[in-house]
Amino acid sequence: MANTSYRAILFDLDGTLCPMELDEFLGGYFKDIARFAAEQGIDGEKFARAFGAGASAMAKREPGGKTNYDVFWDAFFAVLDRDAADWDAMFAGYYETRFGAIGADVQPNPAAHRALELLVAKGYPLVLATQPMFPRRAVEWRLAWGGVGDAPFRYISTYENSSTVKPQVEYYAEVLANCGLSADEVLMVGNNTLDDLASADLGCDVYLVTDHLMDPQGRGLEGVKHSTMAEFAAWVDDLPTCDDPATIEGGAN
Repeated sequence: MANTSYRAILFDLDGTLCPMELDEFLGGYFKDIARFAAEQGIDGEKFARAFGAGASAMAKREPGGKTNYDVFWDAFFAVLDRDAADWDAMFAGYYETRFGAIGADVQPNPAAHRALELLVAKGYPLVLATQPMFPRRAVEWRLAWGGVGDAPFRYISTYENSSTVKPQVEYYAEVLANCGLSADEVLMVGNNTLDDLASADLGCDVYLVTDHLMDPQGRGLEGVKHSTMAEFAAWVDDLPTCDDPATIEGGAN
């Protein structure tokens, strides 16, 4: 029998709501943004090193303190001159006009949209607990690729509003605190036995979808609720109406 006391449902994005192979996506993304920078007159090779340094700094950061946005730019500017370009404008232009094409071949899974529709109809608030190493616009594009861009997420983690990363337990603590939730009130839905299952260490219930399962340390799925996304949607169909939905202030921050 499904838990009847969830006050909100948290979702991962890449490989969960957006059906993609993460390594393939990241490889294409890194190459494309470096090409874009070169087209703007920036040394493409040096840009790639700076961008990689920023991404690595976020992935390896200690929790708390500066936002991931600031951590990224601190590492980026250790390689490239802060005054060499209008970086904010260049990045905004890239994510608005170019990034979206990377996902042109992504085939949405209708079951993901159905699961979200069912949850909303039953009164469950939705939270997008995606790896916060991207700007908000890049997250919106990936939701669109997955065919779930219309989902009413109350909170979305991005590099602008986060000072932690997955699989740090502190990441989930930060998301929950920002949403006014406690761990025992939520279900975390993901596809990664490391990044997403880390939420269980805080006390969250977890459901892993297996269509694009990632098991980087060979942990396996023993003791974890899991199924395909289509089966998850059927599981959601059996959930009762949410009788005490969380009030998450501030919209999808």
